Amino acid sequence: MTRERPAYYELGYGEDFGLTALTERLALAGSGSGPAAALGHAQEIADRSEGDEAVELGEDARRLLASDLPEHVLSAVWLAACGHAFDPCDHGMSCREWLQKVSEVSTARLRQDKRSYAPPQVRPVRDAEVCRAVLAELGAVAPALVPDLVDALEHVVAGADGDLGMRLLLRALKVRSVPVPYERYRRLLALARRFGFPAAVVHDGLAVVWPPVSATRQGIDGDFGLSRLTGLFTAGWHHRTPRAAVAHALTGGGYERPPGSEAAVVWEDTRRMLDSGLSDSTITLLWLAATVRGYNIDLFGVGGREWLEQVVEVCEQHLTDVAPAYVPGLPAVRTDGREAVLRELRDLAPLAAGTVISPGFHPLEGPAVMDALEQVVTRVDPDLGFRLFLRMVGNLQLPLTEEQYTRYKVLAGRFQYAEDHLLFSVDHLVQRT
Repeated sequence: MTRERPAYYELGYGEDFGLTALTERLALAGSGSGPAAALGHAQEIADRSEGDEAVELGEDARRLLASDLPEHVLSAVWLAACGHAFDPCDHGMSCREWLQKVSEVSTARLRQDKRSYAPPQVRPVRDAEVCRAVLAELGAVAPALVPDLVDALEHVVAGADGDLGMRLLLRALKVRSVPVPYERYRRLLALARRFGFPAAVVHDGLAVVWPPVSATRQGIDGDFGLSRLTGLFTAGWHHRTPRAAVAHALTGGGYERPPGSEAAVVWEDTRRMLDSGLSDSTITLLWLAATVRGYNIDLFGVGGREWLEQVVEVCEQHLTDVAPAYVPGLPAVRTDGREAVLRELRDLAPLAAGTVISPGFHPLEGPAVMDALEQVVTRVDPDLGFRLFLRMVGNLQLPLTEEQYTRYKVLAGRFQYAEDHLLFSVDHLVQRT
């Protein structure tokens, strides 16, 4: 983080915010907005999160007001960010006068909760290293922007605030639908993390030139594939139909992965299960245990194979919609980790002997679950078997030694899982001395 305060995502922001959120709102509303309507949009932004978002809106405006940037610079970046949807000059105002009104809207909203509120001194981001990184990205996209805008954005980054300058640059790219190559997009994401932005500030609305869809592990955080899907079906999942829940899960592939990537991975895992020859009862047991009976397919008269066939259908439809050129296929299974996974599974089997998943409602015995997992490891895919094993360890709440956890880390590295995979799944079960 570049400032001595929490990152924006730590404050609860999941999308754009502040002045750039206002420019996005105005751009979506289209041209023709008068001052009253524009101020109405500012009030809506200030009122979000029970008024908390007024803080960033006001500070953004005051960062520009506190600078010595000339009017033509302020006007250029404002109009570029809102797509010329609202030009203060058309209504007898300078851009500085407009920004002052935005600041006043912010202050008024914050005084609703604290009458004595006074805007604090602005805290611009002028870290030389991070500002140079923003200017480097601006230079890379300069040919796609008009020279006056490039010059204005440079002035904002160097003379007012690198944080806001970065977000105004992103707005300019989005408004103009500038194609952004994948590697540049990844650099922008990395730079956004240094500012503490949520990834959506970069991703949403940006014209990324994605590479072809693949089922690789690049860009994956935490769990993925069929094992991740089961975690999304634990108690409390909220969708009108199970198929709709699967469709929603497929959109959560992470901001660094091409659209359709998660569907490709889920398709591979699920297709392997179906092609393996595992019995319908074994697949049913695995689903029920991995979801902690979050979606009780057996009580709805749906067999495990029938349900996984539906998952495959939803994956294929999603891939048709977002990546029609992608043709799913099954690469050869990596078997080099099979014996190591089996050792860990059998090492933990005695602890599972007296355990039950869903003890108060159609219980699933621990030994039966471990036997089903062994079938996945030996007959389907050691990688998928290990991911499901980690989920079952959590579901059965089996304590782990530090030595076991260290071995799991080695296996996770062999299967190319992200560093946080174990952290989110079984780290809390390790009995540390």
